[in-house]
Amino acid sequence: MKAFVFPGQGSQFVGMGKDLYDSNTEAKALFDKADEILGFKITDIMFSGTDEELKQTKVTQPAVFIHSVLSAKFKADGKPDMVGGHSLGEFSALVAAEALTFEDALKLVSARAQAMQKACELKPSTMAAIIGLSDEQVEAVCQEVSNKDNLVVPANYNCPGQLVISGDIEAVNTACDKLKALGAKRALVLNVSGAFHSPLMQPAKEELEAAIRETEFHKPVCPVYQNVDGKAHTDPQGIKANLIAQLTSPVRWTEEVNEMVAAGATEFVECGPGKALQGMIGRICKGNENVSAHGLA
Repeated sequence: MKAFVFPGQGSQFVGMGKDLYDSNTEAKALFDKADEILGFKITDIMFSGTDEELKQTKVTQPAVFIHSVLSAKFKADGKPDMVGGHSLGEFSALVAAEALTFEDALKLVSARAQAMQKACELKPSTMAAIIGLSDEQVEAVCQEVSNKDNLVVPANYNCPGQLVISGDIEAVNTACDKLKALGAKRALVLNVSGAFHSPLMQPAKEELEAAIRETEFHKPVCPVYQNVDGKAHTDPQGIKANLIAQLTSPVRWTEEVNEMVAAGATEFVECGPGKALQGMIGRICKGNENVSAHGLA
């Protein structure tokens, strides 16, 4: 069985999507539609902007979404039996599963990006990738360091031995020092503008919830695996609730991939920029010769 998976923020690059725009008239029409919906020429930034311009959350998230959805639509071979996305990628997955229209999903992605940007500006915060420790060791240190004024939590369970933490700058730095002392191979503070997938995103969650509640979701044509619990969902109301919860909850990617494999997935196709998910899936499914992961040509 084939699973389409979609990346999140951080996989963007200048030039993304230009080949599709130039070679496919249907794709070009959707790129132009995206410019119209967003009210600015995101295609100019995607195709020929600077890294700095592309790195702005309000640009990055719609750009990765547009590239991912159009890649799946025009480059992928056949239809998926199931879909999943990492963080932002969940919106791309919902379009691939026909639970959301391209237009409605893009509006939600834009609202999400702007709400997250505002939440980031309310309080300085960050994230850090912890490599080489067990999830339990990282969770214990986060619990030890955190208090009500200075928070750090597990945010992305990416694959065995790789967990991203998120929170207040001081708490993240303290946790990194303690985790290095415990033997982490790396505790790398990431170049992000805020503490995504943590309680610090609560203002963004409230703003996005209103937009999601007003948007029509359809029953997906295949199971959608969601970050909050790693499980398959097909009920539109349940999908909405999980999408709202996602902003302040950890991304359970390892669990999600394992659930897809248990349901019969043998081929994972990463639709969108970068190769990050292929690497994670390779580590999650290490030793399982029945499972492969690749991108699109």
